[in-house]
Amino acid sequence: MQLFNNTHYDFLGTKWPFIIASLILTAAGLVSIVVKGGPKYGIDFAGGAVMYLRFNQEPPVDQIRAALESKIQGEVSVQQITGAPEVLVGTQIKDEKELNVNRQVIEDTLRSTFGAGGGKLDLNNASGDQLASKLREPLLQAAVAMSEQELQTVVKAIADFRASKGGLLTSLDQLSGVPGVTPQVLNAIKQECALGPFTILSAEVVGPKVGRDLQKQAILATLYALAGMLVYIALRFEWIYGVAAVVAVLHDTILTLGLFSLFNKEISLTVVAALLTLVGYSMNDTIVVFDRIRENLRSMRRESLPEIINLSVNQTLSRTILTSGLTLLTALSLWLFGGQVLNGFAFALVVGIIVGTYSSIYIASPILLFSQNVLERKRGTKQTPAVSVKQAASSPAGGGRKAVRS
Repeated sequence: MQLFNNTHYDFLGTKWPFIIASLILTAAGLVSIVVKGGPKYGIDFAGGAVMYLRFNQEPPVDQIRAALESKIQGEVSVQQITGAPEVLVGTQIKDEKELNVNRQVIEDTLRSTFGAGGGKLDLNNASGDQLASKLREPLLQAAVAMSEQELQTVVKAIADFRASKGGLLTSLDQLSGVPGVTPQVLNAIKQECALGPFTILSAEVVGPKVGRDLQKQAILATLYALAGMLVYIALRFEWIYGVAAVVAVLHDTILTLGLFSLFNKEISLTVVAALLTLVGYSMNDTIVVFDRIRENLRSMRRESLPEIINLSVNQTLSRTILTSGLTLLTALSLWLFGGQVLNGFAFALVVGIIVGTYSSIYIASPILLFSQNVLERKRGTKQTPAVSVKQAASSPAGGGRKAVRS
């Protein structure tokens, strides 16, 4: 399928608006990072405790924040998830001693503020062992003949049923259809249990030392990926192509991180995964363009390098639009409907795909042309594709390495 057949756009002639826009956005992002004292790291890197809560009605965000801030020192973040009665509650920690303390304080505060009350067990947040321990004596007093194995089976069935309801029950009568929950068992549950208005879907804790180690490893992983790609392209093409491609990908990464700072979004492990994905995606797009440039250099030795670059970009334009467009639609869907947990990951993908696509055309190609011109001036020759012909001749399809003059 060809969306753009025989196009003749002058991409190099219109490069400056895109280059200037990139410089402005990059500068704004870097200034934002410096002003804010660095990137805004998530729990994965900064260390802390985070809980994912679901309520049976609109979450009282202000009440949650007020309750936690009165019990926990330091910054407490409470973020409501758009379009759902769910919130993310997080708190940073300064040392390992605060780790388990903060998590327990969050749980205790939420349960005392929004829990079932009345001394009854909150079934929406009770573990299997807690529920079994709570029911064991009342069932014995009610003369319900049930072995320990049967009790554990019933408790597991209740937990599975609660999970099928999104972790949140709205009425104890809903348990009447659960296997093993007889009227006597249901009566005991109603005596000993109640339903709180929220449930803890997940809880996660990361120590500060682990967070710093993860931060260091994420930076090294990105740098190693860029270095490996530089070596590959230098061997596959020439070193000048590798420099152009790596500078373009580095531009994509810095610009994306700057936008994260401008939009006050956290950088987590999933965001790093997205950035590494985009490094590969952008590099692949750039290599496709460079490969076409190399092919055209072998067959169009008398054309100037700018003409060859423009032609090559036009020839790969249909492939670029189709690939990037379909990938962008998927990333947009994930960003809009993937929920708060995947929001940062999806945002990085959306920004990275857009930036990576135009950087292959308006960043990598101009850098290649500029570098080529600098080399030509240093060698004291006028601008011809002779250097690139040399490179083309060194490729497997080029035969040997002999000088060719136009």
